[in-house]
Amino acid sequence: MRVKEIMDPKHPSIYEDDLATKARALIRDIDLRILPVVNKNKLLLGKVSRRDVMTISSSVSPMKVKGIMTPAKHVATVEDETAAAFKAMIKVDVWYAPVVASAQEKTYRGVVGLESFIEALIKTSPERFLKDVSEIMTKNVVTCSPDDEVDNIWRLMQETRFAGLPVVKDGKLVGMVTMKDLLNSGTMLPTFESGKGRFRDPSKISSVMKTNVVAVEPSTKVIRVAKVMVNKDFGRVPVRDKNGKLLGIVDREDVARLVVK
Repeated sequence: MRVKEIMDPKHPSIYEDDLATKARALIRDIDLRILPVVNKNKLLLGKVSRRDVMTISSSVSPMKVKGIMTPAKHVATVEDETAAAFKAMIKVDVWYAPVVASAQEKTYRGVVGLESFIEALIKTSPERFLKDVSEIMTKNVVTCSPDDEVDNIWRLMQETRFAGLPVVKDGKLVGMVTMKDLLNSGTMLPTFESGKGRFRDPSKISSVMKTNVVAVEPSTKVIRVAKVMVNKDFGRVPVRDKNGKLLGIVDREDVARLVVK
């Protein structure tokens, strides 16, 4: 199977000289995790992620996209074998990669994500997902509290490079908070600007977290989690016991790593 068979050829891109605030609006409104950056000839230059646009300090910032874009850690081509492409993505710890025409011709063609590979394997090789979640989950989970301030958790996400955290109270899972939640909430930006004295009361995680959390037990088969990730576009699923105690977390990379041989 080739990358061109499972990539998204309609994934939007943005020009390097567009305003960074336009990139933030696109990522927020279309629910994108990355936004490839191209020049006027549609040659790939880099990418902008949720993490990058959340560094913009003002809704009227004059900064251009080229001022916040970063290099893509992996760039796939339309003719790459999918297994090789996803091994390379996992090696550099990315979930999404821009796709270009070829190694020599850097014309932007689309984006491929780990979920595309997972979805294809669910259909063709479901037996590869039959392990228990407990065998692949991360047990030492970085968490936050409903009472934590949003800006502190954003900094924690920056430091750890986690895009989502379980919210725990008294050892029990009570919610999830992601970069998407922070970006969409409208509370993140004022919280950062509060250091300038414009706002006195920083927002709490309780005001932006999702409480209707999809969670599984340790004996759940990985294929169930994989289907949830694909069908609901979840990046991670927490694992808890019958009493609600958080035991671990499984993300897309854990699932992809399981089936990429």
